[in-house]
Amino acid sequence: MKTSQKGIDLIKSFEGWYAAPYRDPIGIATIGYGFTYYPGTRRKVTMQDPSLTKQQGEQMLREVLMTYENDVLRLVRAELNQNQFDALVSFTFNLGGGSLAKSTLLKKINKNPCDPTIRAEFEKWRLAGGKVLAGLVRRRKAEADLYFSSEK
Repeated sequence: MKTSQKGIDLIKSFEGWYAAPYRDPIGIATIGYGFTYYPGTRRKVTMQDPSLTKQQGEQMLREVLMTYENDVLRLVRAELNQNQFDALVSFTFNLGGGSLAKSTLLKKINKNPCDPTIRAEFEKWRLAGGKVLAGLVRRRKAEADLYFSSEK
């Protein structure tokens, strides 16, 4: 299973596009669509790195997404529809496979992927640097909405 365009658009809408390195809300050097490292080399982004072209950013996104798609495929034992998969890839892109692996969200999905209490599990992941961030509140709601959406 691969992330659909709807899932990619969701990720892009929350990450935004930044050609030059910047510091994210908790101070981590970031570039492009929220990349903190370069695929292939896994070298961390630094504030001295050169800017990216949009084409480089799109290529990096495709490469980086494979990591998070594989995390979701490896960790989720339940059968998922495309919207559920896309929502979980967005979640994992933002928080990492380790966060998904240790989450109650994953436990509930593996037990019953249609459990309505899964929505509340998405919403618990709204902190960055120990603070609630409005952008994360919106992102988790959008991911939960997509997860439970029946639209194709």
